[in-house]
Amino acid sequence: MNTIESLSYNEKKLLLALEEAGGSSSPEKMISSGKFDLEVEVMGAASWLSSKGLATITEEQSRFYVIVDSAIVERGLPERRALTAIHGAGGRMPMVDLAGMLPAGEDKIAIGWLKRKGLAVIKDGVLSLTDQGTAALKCDMPDEELLKRLAEGRIPDGDADPKIVKDLKGRQGMIAEAVETNRTISLTDGGREALASGIELKEEITQVTDVIIQSGAWRNTEFRKYDIGTFAPAVHPAKKHPLSRLGDEIRRMFTDMGFTEIDDEYVQPAFWDMDVLFVPQDHPARELQDTFYLQNPSRISVDNEDLVNRVRDIHEHGGDTGSTGWGGEWSRDMAEQAMLRTHTTVNTISYVAAHPDAPAKAFSLSRIFRKESIDSTHLPEFTQIEGIIIDENGNFDMLVSVIKEFYSRLGFDRIRIRPAYFPYTEPSLELEVFFNGKWMELGGAGIFRPEVVAPFGVKHPVLAWGFGFERLAMLKWGITDIRDLYISDIDDLKSNRIF
Repeated sequence: MNTIESLSYNEKKLLLALEEAGGSSSPEKMISSGKFDLEVEVMGAASWLSSKGLATITEEQSRFYVIVDSAIVERGLPERRALTAIHGAGGRMPMVDLAGMLPAGEDKIAIGWLKRKGLAVIKDGVLSLTDQGTAALKCDMPDEELLKRLAEGRIPDGDADPKIVKDLKGRQGMIAEAVETNRTISLTDGGREALASGIELKEEITQVTDVIIQSGAWRNTEFRKYDIGTFAPAVHPAKKHPLSRLGDEIRRMFTDMGFTEIDDEYVQPAFWDMDVLFVPQDHPARELQDTFYLQNPSRISVDNEDLVNRVRDIHEHGGDTGSTGWGGEWSRDMAEQAMLRTHTTVNTISYVAAHPDAPAKAFSLSRIFRKESIDSTHLPEFTQIEGIIIDENGNFDMLVSVIKEFYSRLGFDRIRIRPAYFPYTEPSLELEVFFNGKWMELGGAGIFRPEVVAPFGVKHPVLAWGFGFERLAMLKWGITDIRDLYISDIDDLKSNRIF
């Protein structure tokens, strides 16, 4: 298809209008001459002509300053009114008296600018005019002069003192910056050649409708030819953030496997985050360098005295579990420290406490907080995939099978299980997946120890796990820096494929 055949009605119309205008014109002149009604019509046609090499679009931007509220000139700046008031009082005035003469809060603004401009000094709560302040009573200050000029009309950038402009822009409701863009559309050599070959302006049909067919209008109207080579902008459909989509996928998998989703509060007492899970009170994870403790509230009381006593007994002596416990004296004050939860196991142990009987299956996908240094694989705030199974036949083989089934459904088959230690599970394991040429740890799992479940009367094995959500996303999309997951790069989000 040749270039002329591909031109739309408005493109042809603009080419003819530019020829009549001598080869170049602005959108405003096109509209004022009656060639077009709307600027969007002119610029739309100009953009298409530019993409076809028939016209060029040049832009020049001019910056101006405008006054926001011209009444400020008549009303006067706060420091001008304060200056006049102090002069009327003999050149000295207590600050409290000035506060009563100006609108609420404006006295502080006025005093600040009086001091900044050197118009007054303060001593023992009294404002006194300086020589500079007395001189200012007889003439306009530089910023007042600029405001008067602006009240008469806008001022181009460069025609005003930059320091005064900066000061006034920093004062709310004084002046603002405006940008004016002037566009010029010009014919290219290709555009002139197209005009020379002859362009006839005819109404044309671009979309066939039932009205056009039924009315017979199609018989006397030209159809625009369809050009498959014409540039068309990319269209990006609306879609969820990749992490949201992955979260939905994980939720579907767990619910398909019969799990119930649970969650709890971010802020917890250490009792539920640590003590109930048989984490010793001298464990490094409780240190300030590892955990976010709150100042307000600094404590969250635990009101279940029976449960507190059972947990205390287990920590100190092992209770009736056959364990010796951790020994020493268990501190209730330490257990009631308010903190941001360090793992979502606090969710699952709360669920176990409320549902101690088998069978039961629950999971959570929620935020946790740890004092981690930010790097390519660590964040202080991240998401954990947590789950538990209470089953009378539950064992270590079942736990490993569930984990492998979960990750195989996500498309991962290079999985490695290795022994680990956690205070609240025995036996314990860590899960690793091969990624980027090395094994990457995704989280831990195990069977809750008797010391953990005994206070709640649980009689059957409880399988538990906690895996990293962001690291899983890194594996799925080949991302090497965890921070990239939370950078709001709109271009990257647009190009992200829907899976």
